[in-house]
Amino acid sequence: MLGDDAELTAAVRAAQDGDEAAFRTVYRAVHPRLLGYVRTLVGEHDAEDVASEAWLQIARDLERFDGDADRFRGWAARIARNRALDQIRMRGRRPVIGGDETELTGKPAESDTAGEAMEALATGSTLSLIARLPQDQAEAVVLRVVMGLDAKSAAKTLGKRPGAVRTAAHRGLKRLAELLGGDPESGGGLDALPPQREPRGRAVTSASVTHTRARTQKDM
Repeated sequence: MLGDDAELTAAVRAAQDGDEAAFRTVYRAVHPRLLGYVRTLVGEHDAEDVASEAWLQIARDLERFDGDADRFRGWAARIARNRALDQIRMRGRRPVIGGDETELTGKPAESDTAGEAMEALATGSTLSLIARLPQDQAEAVVLRVVMGLDAKSAAKTLGKRPGAVRTAAHRGLKRLAELLGGDPESGGGLDALPPQREPRGRAVTSASVTHTRARTQKDM
C-alpha cells in the first residue's frame, strides 16, 4: 500500500540526492501497483522483466525528475508503459492472459459491486479479466484505481483527455462489476474503491535497483 504522499515526496527527493535507503522506500511504496499495471499490459509471463526494466530507467533518470508523489507515480507509470509497449511491439500483439470470464460469473452480489471488483484485483483471475477489457478501459482502471493517479495524470500517461480516461475507467469498472455478478448501476465509483493489496512475488529487488542507481550515478 502506498504510504503518505508527503513521505513519498520526501523519499523521492532524498533518493535524488543519492540516499539509497530512500530509494528503497520509494521502490517499496510504488512497485506493487506499478507491477499490477504492467501485468494488464503484457501479461504475467513478462510483467516482472518489464517492471525491472522500468525501474532501471527510473533509477537512471531520477535526478532529472521534478515533482511530488503524484507526479512521480505518473512519471513512473509512463516509463513502465513505454517499456511495456516496446515488449508488445516485439511480440507483435497484446497478450491473451490465462483465465476465463466465467471464473467470476454468478458470484453473489455485494453492496458495492465496483468495490468488490477492485477488491478482487489482487487475484490472478481478476487481473486476467482486466486484461481482457478493451485496452483503453484496462489501462484507465489500473492507472486510476491501482496506481492512484487522478484523471489528469492518467490522461497524460495515456496521451488522452481526462474526460476520455474517466469514461474508460467507468466503463471498465462497470464491466468488471457485471462479471462479478453485481448490478452495474449500483457500483460505488472510483472514490469508494478500496486500496490494492500487495501482489506476491517480485523479479527485481529494491537492493538490486539501488545498486544499479548508485552505479549509474557514478557513470553520469
